[in-house]
Amino acid sequence: MLRGDVGLELGQRVATALRASLGVEITPEEALLRPSNRDGVDYQCNVAMSLAKKLGKNPREVATAIVGALDSADAVEEPEIAGPGFINLTLRREWLEEQTFALLGDERLGVPVVERARRIAIDYSSPNVAKEMHVGHLRSTIIGDALTRLLRFVGHEVIPHNHLGDWGTPFGMLIEHLVDVGVNADHTISDLNAFYQEARKKFDADPDFATRSRQRVVSLQGGDEATLALWRELVDESARHFQQAYATLGIGLTAEDNYGESFYNPMLDATIEELERLGLTEVSDGAVCVFPEGFTNRDGDRLPLIVRKGDGGYGYPATDLATFLYWTRERKVDDLLYVVGTPQSQHFQMIFAVARAAGWLTDAHTAVHIGFGSILGEDGKMFRTRAGGTVRLGELLTEAVEQSARAMPEKSEVDPADQPKVAHAIGIGAVKYADLSNDREKDYVFTWDKMLAKTGDTSVYAQYANARARSISRKVGRTPSPSARVILGEPAERALALKLLQLPAAVASAVEGYAPHKLTAYLFETATAFSTFYNECPVKDAASPELQDSRLLLSELVSQVLTLGLSLLGIEAPDRL
Repeated sequence: MLRGDVGLELGQRVATALRASLGVEITPEEALLRPSNRDGVDYQCNVAMSLAKKLGKNPREVATAIVGALDSADAVEEPEIAGPGFINLTLRREWLEEQTFALLGDERLGVPVVERARRIAIDYSSPNVAKEMHVGHLRSTIIGDALTRLLRFVGHEVIPHNHLGDWGTPFGMLIEHLVDVGVNADHTISDLNAFYQEARKKFDADPDFATRSRQRVVSLQGGDEATLALWRELVDESARHFQQAYATLGIGLTAEDNYGESFYNPMLDATIEELERLGLTEVSDGAVCVFPEGFTNRDGDRLPLIVRKGDGGYGYPATDLATFLYWTRERKVDDLLYVVGTPQSQHFQMIFAVARAAGWLTDAHTAVHIGFGSILGEDGKMFRTRAGGTVRLGELLTEAVEQSARAMPEKSEVDPADQPKVAHAIGIGAVKYADLSNDREKDYVFTWDKMLAKTGDTSVYAQYANARARSISRKVGRTPSPSARVILGEPAERALALKLLQLPAAVASAVEGYAPHKLTAYLFETATAFSTFYNECPVKDAASPELQDSRLLLSELVSQVLTLGLSLLGIEAPDRL
């Protein structure tokens, strides 16, 4: 048990009391310790309510047994049983001071490492080759990166894979168009969207081009080296574009994380043959299908997952099943996470059902579709340009950095040479935080005014709180003395210390529910508690050197918590604003 994780510390004591008094075994997490909003109460324990029926006892009787066996005199004032059986706990000041001070020597700030690390494959971002990234790729990319950071921080082995759309019929027309426009050593695709649209237009209007495009598909799938060389040029140029976007966003995906549909193409025949050997397939209207149990349409008819088309070709279901098999069988992962929009929910549930029926998805594995809603404009409709077109990701990120000047304080402490870097941190942080601070399953409205606001639940507010905390020692003119200790005499000091100690619970909630907004909510509460502390507990004019030391320590700890919390979301915390 790491010092600083107060919720788990108290939960362990409640668990020990339950075992001693009633012979009940629970984990510290199952003790149902929650921060309390009641004045004079720090934590509330609700476990007596949940156990009463199972034990055949009155909840207050269970609570009384727990309190009677609770070994907490060093940490908690006399526990109080309230209402039907709630246990109210108020931390002793000295113990709270000790726990808070201990965080300063812990680089993890109380967040424990999992006892059993999992090997996790996470699929996110997934743009298409020869198409410029747009706002539709934003949520998957941002959410996936944040979850990767969180899962790694708590100790899991995380393997990201960027499932690129780089194979199939459209590449015949793209390659043929590449031949038509001319290939030379300096050839680049400066506008991927325009390139794709030109090829599409020619395919629809020119029968000769359409015929040549179809022949290119055959050559591509047959391994013709000249055709493959042109295909690689498309893939490489697209990859450069993707990496530029990831670098601007501060996303951890690299070229080594790219797993295009082409990568899984050689595995498709064997994947479907295995399903056929297992007796899971049926032929329907010439197509090879699997009908997973429990999936029907509105008329009650079984829903098929088409794993091989009538013409012998393959679509997304076959590729996704081959992907599943590769990561579980070849790469030996325990868990598969798919950060893909909510509209694909049924598709993934059917994929998981087929994998389970085939014996690929066992009790040793988990497969989770981490769905998310859409980004809306201020009119409540899908977010688009004023002209009604698709918002290009590069243009959006450029605008974010330009807009960030609105969030800078009037009297900035930033050196002019550092202003571009800080503007980038503010603008990109605002875009990320606006996405992550919303429940991922819901739609949210994209508005610059809200995401760049200096108050409220925004990255700017948290970044400003961090910069203010960092500035205090400069204004005081010194750092805490070696003999400094934490003193929590004022309500605002106590409230801030309690909030700082809740970081482990916030991280655990974000990881458990794949819910980054649980962490952003905590960071907003921490920044708010610090603002109150800053206004009510003067540091420079503190009543004594010892009290000044304590407030310097608290300010330093605030910066550490905000910086770590923001970094787990992929957001920078500048020292000065």
